[in-house]
Amino acid sequence: MVVVHRVFRRESALLPRLVRAVPDGRTARAVEVGTHLSEYMTGLHHHHTVEDETIWPLLRERAADEALVARMEEQHARIDRSLAAVTDRLPEWQRTADRAAATELALALDEHRSALLEHLDDEERLVLPLVAEHLTVAEWDEVGRRGMETVPRDKLMLALGSLLEEATPQEQAYFLAKAPLIGRLLWKAIGRRQYAAYRRALRAPIDGGTAR
Repeated sequence: MVVVHRVFRRESALLPRLVRAVPDGRTARAVEVGTHLSEYMTGLHHHHTVEDETIWPLLRERAADEALVARMEEQHARIDRSLAAVTDRLPEWQRTADRAAATELALALDEHRSALLEHLDDEERLVLPLVAEHLTVAEWDEVGRRGMETVPRDKLMLALGSLLEEATPQEQAYFLAKAPLIGRLLWKAIGRRQYAAYRRALRAPIDGGTAR
């Protein structure tokens, strides 16, 4: 989960910068960045849904820390509200790539990141020790399996690349070992290049390059 959190930290920092970097009126680029933003929101929402349906009920039952679980649920609700604000502003910006619309969207993303970081910090500091104590290995593996179940097949290599970007060599070896053989072969054959190309195209304006 810590590696997944690193991905959310990275993306929540990049997204407002990417929005602000879109030239006024460049709607094709706004759609490209907006699509990435929508996929980020879908992934984060699913991640939190899995926690709501698996981790919190088990901790409520076994750890007897109702206050902590309630705190996590309230933070999820705050993050949901921040994402609703982002969702409200996204269509207008994608349609017009207007500078004022970009500013509003980027500010909503800044607010979202603030709520998200508070939650991730608390979860790692307060929840993960309880997970290690109260959940079985099989239950934790099920959390990980469910975390990947909604990723479209044509996005699997991009999802794996996004995760591996934030992983140490030891963590990379662990994640790749969990993948089926065909997945490992596809990653080596095409996945690494596919993710590298996607990352370069998406981040070019903030990495000193030029967007398509």
